[in-house]
Amino acid sequence: MSAHTRVLLDASPSLGSLYAKAAGARLTAQFPGSKPAGGALPEVEHHLEGLQVDAAKLVAYQRLMGDTVRDELPSVFVHGMVFPLAMSVMVREDFPLPLLGMVHLANQVTHLRPISPGAMLWATARAVNLREHRAGTQLDLVVEAGEGADVVWRGASTYLARGVWPGARPSAPAAPRPPRDNPERTASWRLAADTGRAYAAVLGDYNPIHLSAASARALGMNRAIAHGMYLAGRALASAAPHGVGYDWGIEFATPVFLPSSVDVAIRVGERETTFSGWGARSGKPHFSGSVAAHGKVPPAGD
Repeated sequence: MSAHTRVLLDASPSLGSLYAKAAGARLTAQFPGSKPAGGALPEVEHHLEGLQVDAAKLVAYQRLMGDTVRDELPSVFVHGMVFPLAMSVMVREDFPLPLLGMVHLANQVTHLRPISPGAMLWATARAVNLREHRAGTQLDLVVEAGEGADVVWRGASTYLARGVWPGARPSAPAAPRPPRDNPERTASWRLAADTGRAYAAVLGDYNPIHLSAASARALGMNRAIAHGMYLAGRALASAAPHGVGYDWGIEFATPVFLPSSVDVAIRVGERETTFSGWGARSGKPHFSGSVAAHGKVPPAGD
C-alpha cells in the first residue's frame, strides 16, 4: 500500500491549463528568489474517479495509429486518458523539477487484461524514485488505472530534467553510447510536419515541443519532435496482442524531428515481439522496445 497522501481530484485536469501553469513556473524560475530545483518529491498521489472513454477520440486514435478497430482499448490510449493526472503531480508547487523541457526516456507498462471502451475507470498517479542521471536528474511517474476493485493498467514513465542535479554536477563527461547496428527494416513511416499536432488533437498533449518549429525553439529544440507515445502507439498497433493482458516497454534514444522518415523493424519471437526505429537517412536509433502477452493469444476472430 502506498504511503503517499491521497489528493482527490473532482475532474480530469485540462492539459492546456497544466502546460500554462508549467510555462508560468518556467518564467518565475528565471528570477532571483525562486526555489532551487532538485529537492525531494512530494509525498502525495493524485486520484481521480469516473474516467470514461470518448468514443470519437478512440476512433480518431485508431485511425491515426493505423490500429485495428476492436472492442478493447489500446494501451497507449489508456496512457493518454491518465496522462493529465500524472501531469497534475508534476506542476505542483512542491514538485522540485521543471516540467517544460523534460526529456521522455522510457515507459514500462503492464496492461493486465483487455479493457472495454465502455469501462468506467479510476486512476492514481504519483512521482517516485528521484535519482541521478549522467545528464541531470530522472524520476518515474507511476500511474495505476482500475475498474471497480481491480487494477487493469499500470504504467511508469521515466523523465529526465537535463542539466539539473540533486547534488554537485558530475565532473566526468558522460560516456558515449555504444554503436548499434540497425536490423533489417520491416516498415517505413513517413512522419509529416503536423504529426505532433495530429496526436495532440486526439489525446490533448499540446506540449509546445511537439507542435511547431517556433514553439519547439522556445524550449531549446531546432524543430518540433514527435511525441514518444505516438511512436509507441504506432509500434504497438502492429506488435501488441489482442484479447489478453500484456507487458510492454519502450526506451527512447534520439528525438524524431518533424518532418522525417523512420525505418522500423518488428520481430515476432517465441516469447515476445521486439520493435525498434531509426532515422531512415541518418541511421541514428530513435527507440526500441518489446511486448509480451501474459497468456495464450486467442486465434484471430475469437
